[in-house]
Amino acid sequence: MSSMDDQQLIERSKSGDYIAFEELVRRYENKVYNVAYRFVGNHADASDLAQEAFIKIYQALGSFRGDSSFMTWIYHITANVCRDELRRRQKKQTISLDDDFQDKDNLPLILSLSSDKPGPEEEIERMELREQVQQCLNMLSDEHRLILIMREMQQLSYDEIAKVLGCSLGTVKSRLSRARMAFKQKMTTILEHSSSEPRQRVKEGMIL
Repeated sequence: MSSMDDQQLIERSKSGDYIAFEELVRRYENKVYNVAYRFVGNHADASDLAQEAFIKIYQALGSFRGDSSFMTWIYHITANVCRDELRRRQKKQTISLDDDFQDKDNLPLILSLSSDKPGPEEEIERMELREQVQQCLNMLSDEHRLILIMREMQQLSYDEIAKVLGCSLGTVKSRLSRARMAFKQKMTTILEHSSSEPRQRVKEGMIL
């Protein structure tokens, strides 16, 4: 099964070959889980949502026609599962937006993770910053959270995001701009209430 491409596995899965579908799950489970985790901010709920997403993916597999990439189609279903969960929770959080985060070029650095191995002190700072990033994401609207996850964390193109969201490229760009601004404002407030060192390292581009 591992030698087959996605389309072959999809066709076999549609015919009831569950082993083929398990191979698709293996290929995409990390991406689906990471999206779910960034939505809900904890591993237990993310695992449940990832499992629910794959159940829906399997149930809807017959409707996949290849109009978009399989990955884009999976993101669409996963995003809907996560948004439905957040709607059920109906949690709203607010935060002061008094300050502005000026270093917009550092946003992708803040939202991504590096494979480099830092020293013990740097690792502690990174762990703290990851927690702050997740706290900030949790405060965003579903719409803003989703588009930041897709663009800054999952590195989807504008075209792919447009297909996932079912909107125009112009809408993607304007929504992403608003999401980045909301993130920077909230992240600035969070960092202002913590030690100054992490913020300084953010501004120096040294956090990852």
